Amino acid sequence: MVTNPLPAFPPGFLWGVSTSAHQIEGAVDKRDASVWDAFTAEPGRVKDGSTAEVACDHYHRYREDVALLRDLGVDAYRFSVSWPRVTHEGGLDFYDRLVDELCAAGVRPVPTLFHWDLPLGLDWLERDTAARFADHAARVADRLGDRVDRWITLNEPAEHTLLGHALGAHAPGRTLLFDALPVAHHQLLAHGLAVRALRAGGATDIGIANSHGPTWPASGRPEDVEAADFYDVLLNRLFADPLLLGRYPDGIAALLPGDVESDLKVIAEPLDWYGINYYQPTKVGAPEGTESEFSGLTLPAELPFSVRKIDGYPVTDFGWPVVPEALTELLTGFRERYGERLPPVVITENGCSYEGLDDQERIAFLDGHLRALHAAMAAGVDVRGYFVWSLLDNFEWAEGYARRFGLVHVDYGTQARTPKSSYRWLHNVLREQAGKARG
Repeated sequence: MVTNPLPAFPPGFLWGVSTSAHQIEGAVDKRDASVWDAFTAEPGRVKDGSTAEVACDHYHRYREDVALLRDLGVDAYRFSVSWPRVTHEGGLDFYDRLVDELCAAGVRPVPTLFHWDLPLGLDWLERDTAARFADHAARVADRLGDRVDRWITLNEPAEHTLLGHALGAHAPGRTLLFDALPVAHHQLLAHGLAVRALRAGGATDIGIANSHGPTWPASGRPEDVEAADFYDVLLNRLFADPLLLGRYPDGIAALLPGDVESDLKVIAEPLDWYGINYYQPTKVGAPEGTESEFSGLTLPAELPFSVRKIDGYPVTDFGWPVVPEALTELLTGFRERYGERLPPVVITENGCSYEGLDDQERIAFLDGHLRALHAAMAAGVDVRGYFVWSLLDNFEWAEGYARRFGLVHVDYGTQARTPKSSYRWLHNVLREQAGKARG
């Protein structure tokens, strides 16, 4: 049980929690279809055979959920705006109501404009989807911009590329391997075009939510170091370098479509802050001639690396190693690599899957990661905020409802919400931090 108080975070540090539209909203009849609807309709795609047609029914229960946010004491709520709901007649009315409710509760709305639920019929392999996304961003900002002052363009383009288009584990279920690279480029281009559209509408506080984690070589052997470096390029630098340095890692640009140099000028539009979703490090070695496994996902043997098990650490119910100090390593490494090009950082997701209402493991996880975050700040990394994933237990993509990341338990049969021990712990942490900030 965690008993020691956390160190004081600076005044103005932003405390929040995160969710995403497809994972919690439900109300499928009040939005258009997405690639995830088509994916979950295919037998065997989701482990428990479930769909997100109802999920947490947040669409109808948002007032109850905003009350949970208010009582928790967070400063901000990161949610996503469902692109297929926006294209449906009257779809933006829901986000009008949600934003109004948040503002009335004193909780800052922080919308993400794309969190994987691409409208059915659009395709990230097509360049035009980037332009369509910029139109979507402008439309949402025009409707909500009088009350929303902080925006996130994309969530985790790395995972959407890898899992959805390279390995087929997520929607739209393609297995293109390295032929999925145009998907990464078009998402990054969409981000840059959306930044321009948001700026044109008057937005002054824009970021992205990229997933990152340290890559650890399986050994000091040259072949393991080389494989780990390749993995690091693919999952980290491919998505950070264009945004922060205005260029792709060596050898990548030649594999991408279009006028990449011109596109990079759009992709590298200045950001007000850089969002990082952190969950775990990855140990990588040379290929072993057989399939390897990462987070329950089977990786093909033909990849030029293999993912190895990290021993010596506790694991979550998802099997992910719990390594708080790797967050410090990640952030200080980012500072060393990108220097003055790195804007202020916000941790836009950090969380874990555990069962049970008395979730002491989640409390220990959050406590450890907040201490690791504070250590990175003490080492000179400019971190401005931290968002827990997630407010609610929800539809966990290809895992269905088998994983519970929430501070609040959801009974999917009755939709009853029950705050867990971690919810009460975080409430107390936020109250203590507010007292320290007041001095």
